[in-house]
Amino acid sequence: MKYPTKQLKFARSNYYQGILQLRDVNEEMLSFVYNQIKKRGDVAVTKTMNLPNGKDLYITSQKFITILGKKLKESFGGQITTSSKLHTRSKTGRDLYRVNVLYRPAKYKRGDIVAVRGDKVKLLQVGRRIFALELKTGKKIRVRSEDLPPN
Repeated sequence: MKYPTKQLKFARSNYYQGILQLRDVNEEMLSFVYNQIKKRGDVAVTKTMNLPNGKDLYITSQKFITILGKKLKESFGGQITTSSKLHTRSKTGRDLYRVNVLYRPAKYKRGDIVAVRGDKVKLLQVGRRIFALELKTGKKIRVRSEDLPPN
């Protein structure tokens, strides 16, 4: 699906304050991101880079990029990594940075059956918190992400 880049009136059309780096995301996650951007009238995607394993969105608001990364993590699980890079120094001597937020979704989704600490469980909720159903006992448990096997 092709998503539009919204053009706001800036001095330069390639203006951006940071990059939202989306890796291994699906269509639902991309739609979520673009809907969040569409809700905000003061934020735009000025450039999109398609990569083999994801997309880079060049966005005009640093604060919004960090908020969007947190919303992605809360809604879909996974991990975010935030970094900043010195871009320039203002005339008053203040350092100006660009922020990058890397988002990788969780490796597991609701309904997956995995082994946790030797027991088979069915994942009921995967997000900020992970809940599962023990298949042997039928008991609902909370699972730490470290206890999930690597994919």
